[in-house]
Amino acid sequence: MRFLTTRVHGVLDYLVGVLLIALPWLLGFDGTGAAATVPMALGAATLVYSLLTDYELGAVRRIPMPAHLWLDALSGLLLAASPWLLGFDQEVWVPHVAIGALEVIVAFLTNTIPAYERRRAR
Repeated sequence: MRFLTTRVHGVLDYLVGVLLIALPWLLGFDGTGAAATVPMALGAATLVYSLLTDYELGAVRRIPMPAHLWLDALSGLLLAASPWLLGFDQEVWVPHVAIGALEVIVAFLTNTIPAYERRRAR
C-alpha cells in the first residue's frame, strides 16, 4: 500500500512547501487574511520540518519519518478544514481542500523507512 519512496516524498515536500507559500499570489486572493496566512504558514512549517526529517532530502535528520508523515497528515487536515474553521469559506476554499487532501493521501502512501535504512537492514 505504501508505494511512494521517501525520496519522492521529499521532493513533493519541498514543492508543496513552496507552492503553499506562493499560493495567495498564484491564485490572486488577499495576501493578508487567514486565507493567505494559513497556507503560507503551513508551507513554511513544511519546509522547516522537511529539513529536519530523517530521509534522503533532510539536512539535519532529527525527525523520524513516521513522525514527519503524521505532521504532513495533520497539516493537510488543518489546511483542508481552515476555510470553515477560520471563516473564509465564502472567499476561497477549493485550493485549501485540494492541497490538504493531497497532503493526507501522500502521507498515507509513503513508505516509512528511507531506502538507505532498508539497505542497511538487509
